Amino acid sequence: MRSAKFSLGQTVATPGALKALENAGQEPAYFLARHAACDWGEVPDEDKQSNGEALAIGARLLSAYTLASGIRIWVITEAADDDGQREATTILLPDEY
Repeated sequence: MRSAKFSLGQTVATPGALKALENAGQEPAYFLARHAACDWGEVPDEDKQSNGEALAIGARLLSAYTLASGIRIWVITEAADDDGQREATTILLPDEY
């Protein structure tokens, strides 16, 4: 796996996402590593472009992945604060947004 291109900050997950990951037999760390390496998963090309721009200006980042069970999860890293630090990344189900 490629190395991280940005800091995730504190990582959290919703109960629904954790249950979906458990049911699929997959680990959150795998998807966090992909996200941090700028592998945005299954987002549309326009969102991939937006993520590229967001890296440069410190805006929010979004990735989407389909679990082995067919359930879709999102990984969202919040925009950077005034010091340029990204404070949190959340794994969630799209309907939990």
